[in-house]
Amino acid sequence: MYAIVEIAGQQFKVAKDQKVYVQRLQKEEGAKVSFDKVLLLDSKGTVTVGAPAIKGAEVTAKILGHLKGDKVIVFKKKRRKGYRKKNGHRQALTEIQIESIIASGAKKKEVANKEPVKKEESKVEVAKKESKVTTSDDLSSKTVAELKALAKEKGITGYTSLKKAELIEALTK
Repeated sequence: MYAIVEIAGQQFKVAKDQKVYVQRLQKEEGAKVSFDKVLLLDSKGTVTVGAPAIKGAEVTAKILGHLKGDKVIVFKKKRRKGYRKKNGHRQALTEIQIESIIASGAKKKEVANKEPVKKEESKVEVAKKESKVTTSDDLSSKTVAELKALAKEKGITGYTSLKKAELIEALTK
C-alpha cells in the first residue's frame, strides 16, 4: 500500500515505515503529525484518485529529527567586469517516518463506533440546528461576500482565502 501525499507544498510517494525528508515542520521531535491531503491511494492494486484530495484519507507520521541539508554554493560572475559573488545555502529539513496510511473507509468506522455514546438532543436543539442548515442550492445564489459573512457567523476559520465552491462546501457541513 502506498499513497501520494502533499506535505508542506510538495508531493511525496510514501509507504508504511518509510523515512522521508520534508521541509521543516513546526513540531518538536517525537511528535506525531497527520496529513489529510492524500492525492492518490493504492491498496492491493486498487488505485483511488482524489479530486484534488481523497476525503477521509489520512497519513500519520512521527517526527524523527530536524536537520540541515547539504550545502549548495551559489556563485555569480560577470566576465571582464570584476563582479564575483559567492553565497552558500543549507535547507532546513525534517526527517519523518510514516506510521500508517488510512483509507477513507477505515476512518468512518472509527467515527461510527463513537456515535452511540452521544446523548439524545432535545427538540429545541434539533430545531436550532435545522434552522441553521442551508442547502447548497440556497447558498449558490448568494455572493461571495454574503457567504464569507455566513462563514464568520458560524465560526469557520480560514474562510477569507476560500473560493465560492469551497465556502459552500464548508457551510453545508
